[in-house]
Amino acid sequence: MKTNSRNSVHMSRTANPVPVDAGNACADSESDCCSACAAHEKARADAFKPGSDDEKRGLSAGTKRELAGLAAAAALGLGGYAVQAAGKQAGAAAWLPMGSTLVFAAAYLLAGWDVLWSAAKNIARGKVFDELFLMAIASLGAFFIGAMEEAIGVMVFYKIGELLQEGAADKSRRSIRSLLAMRPDKARVRRGEQWVDCRPEDIMPGDLVLVRPGERVPVDGTVLEGAGSFDTSSMTGESVPRPADAGSEALSGFIALDAAITVRAERIASESSAARIVELVENASKAKAKTELFITRFAKWYTPAVVVGALLVALVPPLFVPGQSFSAWAYRALVMLVISCPCAFVISVPLGYFAGLGGAAKRGILIKGASVLDALADAKTVVFDKTGTLTDGSFSVRELAPADGFSDEDLLGGAVAAETHSNHPLAVAIREAWESTGKPHPACDDGAYLEIPGHGTVAMVDGSEVLAGGDRLLHLKGVPHDCRPATGTEIHVAIAGRYAGRIGVGDALKADGISALAGLRSLGIRRVAMLTGDSSASAHRVAAEAGISEVHHGLLPEGKLDRLEAILGEERGRGSVIFVGDGVNDAPVLARADAGIAMGGGSDAAVESADVVLMSGEPSRVVEAIERAKRTRRIVAQNIVFALGIKLAFLGLGAVGLAAMWEAVIADVGVALIAVLNSTRALK
Repeated sequence: MKTNSRNSVHMSRTANPVPVDAGNACADSESDCCSACAAHEKARADAFKPGSDDEKRGLSAGTKRELAGLAAAAALGLGGYAVQAAGKQAGAAAWLPMGSTLVFAAAYLLAGWDVLWSAAKNIARGKVFDELFLMAIASLGAFFIGAMEEAIGVMVFYKIGELLQEGAADKSRRSIRSLLAMRPDKARVRRGEQWVDCRPEDIMPGDLVLVRPGERVPVDGTVLEGAGSFDTSSMTGESVPRPADAGSEALSGFIALDAAITVRAERIASESSAARIVELVENASKAKAKTELFITRFAKWYTPAVVVGALLVALVPPLFVPGQSFSAWAYRALVMLVISCPCAFVISVPLGYFAGLGGAAKRGILIKGASVLDALADAKTVVFDKTGTLTDGSFSVRELAPADGFSDEDLLGGAVAAETHSNHPLAVAIREAWESTGKPHPACDDGAYLEIPGHGTVAMVDGSEVLAGGDRLLHLKGVPHDCRPATGTEIHVAIAGRYAGRIGVGDALKADGISALAGLRSLGIRRVAMLTGDSSASAHRVAAEAGISEVHHGLLPEGKLDRLEAILGEERGRGSVIFVGDGVNDAPVLARADAGIAMGGGSDAAVESADVVLMSGEPSRVVEAIERAKRTRRIVAQNIVFALGIKLAFLGLGAVGLAAMWEAVIADVGVALIAVLNSTRALK
């Protein structure tokens, strides 16, 4: 589970935030921290370092060297086996047995020298019972009792499993620095009588900033001059452009759409909204607790128990039972060490997870690591964003409500004529609705068209004035109209001074949205909620259509994060909380959730902050991701139970002298092979 990050999030920007490590297995127990876990931590730490966003393609040079070393070790092992076989032939040279031992030793050291060295360093520091220690004593024990091929195989298989773990961790190395694109590199500021370019960091409260169409607001402020609209979707999640007129709020990251706007700066760049979101993402990412690797957790009791058991078997009977041979009991102890080799665990556990990740990737579900699979499998609460997540993000006409004396055709036709030259998303939706009727396209009179930014459009159609826009446009023109509360996004139309009615426009629920919600409940998801920056009417309409009873609307990025924190607190100990979104403003929430799922069509920032990326953007893929996670963990659990059961059985047989060395080797290799084959089922 990811740890709470709000303490660090609300720090002053000038403070040095201290990462919260409560619950962090690796921070709590350095001795139990394996190389794969360390690699995962490094990947997260490197995400904010310059250049870390240059994702490398293919295998790294270090991985290639390691694979080459393992291949060479395997080849040497086969060579040693051939020399050993030759030495057993009649008339073979006397040096062949020693030669095979030397070849086996070279192969063993080539495959596992770093494991042995790390185990030795840990022992010198007093950190004895860890995964590396078990690997060292098991493989060395196998080597010195003559099972040299087994010793080499253990090391090779272990290193392959380790590489698979590191490969999963490397997926989290993608940088979230692309989020900084929300903040422009330069701004145009009033200095005396001139507008000059400067860095956003140089803007001080009270400065006047000019934001031209298509440009982002560099710092938080208030609109001083100009009238237009802002695209606020990257900051608030609102699907409809927000009016930008004198006195209205202009947050950093807003994009001016249709007019030049003069903004009076209220905050410095480092304290503005865009910088705040970057800080939230960074702190939320730091708060992600690493799931301690299963092998390391298991070794906390498995390793000491096996080693102590083997020592007792080797020493107690010869010392306290008359007539017992030390060599015979030592042999039994070594049999126990061979069967206790963690080969089946270190292969099947990471391979099972890796196969689960690969199988999901084939279906367009990209999951960033095995710990995310665990979080998905534990899911009991799923929280959705609305626009672009549950809905398709493209507007359509949902309702025609003509006033008395007007027909649907009069209402829609008047709006189409008035919106003839507008590129506003709502205007596009109205034109598409008219085109679906197959009737000729009405148009305004030549040259008789005016677009009033932030209000709507005014056009002359057959000599009559037609208005199409928001409520404020009709107030501006003094047209009496229906002033009841809106039930969603509405466009009002007036023809020749008379109110013609209203057109309800909204983004439609995705085709598989309802079935996805039903699928989640069938998987045992107890709680489904929706967080959105949209209005209450729009949010509740979509929620009712999708069958979601818990709705939180009108939320800015910090509000979404606060609400998610509350949900996490309420659900603590009951299962993991999943958040699904796609906007830039979702990035902090995606990073803070136990597992964040980003739609593939969403922003780069959300994709980088998320733990899961759905390439198709279909809500039903959320269901599939959770299903695959549960199936993968079942397969891993099967491997663990099977391997542990066989090993415990042979440990008992070895202790009483009913298992020979070759039986222990076959059992160990057989368990590993069966576990590997079972793991590949997760690919399907």
